[in-house]
Amino acid sequence: MSTPTGAPVIEAKNVTAGYLPGVNILNECSMVAHEGEMIGIIGPNGAGKSTLLKAMFGLVKVHSGEVTLNGRDITNQKANRLVELGVGFVPQTNNVFPSLSIEENLRMGLFMRPKKVGERLGAMWDLFPVLHQRRAQRAGSLSGGERQSLAMARALMMEPSVLLLDEPSAGLSPVRQDETFIRTRKINKTGVCVVMVEQNARRCLQICDRGYVLDQGRDAYTGSGRELANDPKVIELYLGTLAADVDSTKAG
Repeated sequence: MSTPTGAPVIEAKNVTAGYLPGVNILNECSMVAHEGEMIGIIGPNGAGKSTLLKAMFGLVKVHSGEVTLNGRDITNQKANRLVELGVGFVPQTNNVFPSLSIEENLRMGLFMRPKKVGERLGAMWDLFPVLHQRRAQRAGSLSGGERQSLAMARALMMEPSVLLLDEPSAGLSPVRQDETFIRTRKINKTGVCVVMVEQNARRCLQICDRGYVLDQGRDAYTGSGRELANDPKVIELYLGTLAADVDSTKAG
């Protein structure tokens, strides 16, 4: 596996975490995302993928281990403080304010820095032109893919150094899934480090720089998309016939 050249942005080090005292979902789980990287986290249902993101974002109690952001210990910091420090998080559901317009949703994403609203709105309109066209429309009337775009845009209003995405393609049609993955890669190319939990392992490995396979709350395997797709154990346990599909896509 090629070694990342950038400095670590966000890192979980031997994290044990869970929703209740003494009941752990993660068991000494580790992962790191470097500058400019797009990281995919895959694995079976119940492996702890979403819990890992929530532990890094202060929504699940870390019982041992630590989470760092640019070398700074942020373990169990409150979510609002992590937003201030440069961590964006997009949950899988309930990720927009349905009664507010698109523009109002985006303004809510920058309520801590109101003087920069105009500048950041302009950046989001450039990145998400469809949102600009419908900026007065209520978020509750948007399609699933449009809501996902709005949720990403709102998280980006604070100019985070890392964006945590929990199942961004969940519930979307294949076409909208592809659009979401392409848009996510475009966001990453702007300099934002992305950590993405995905059930769609096929597409996740195709677009991510590196991946982690979680199993029973631990990081069971890690490597580039190509390496994971061709690892016999990963294929047998998680991916089935994925390897050939990923390899042919990357070759093209």
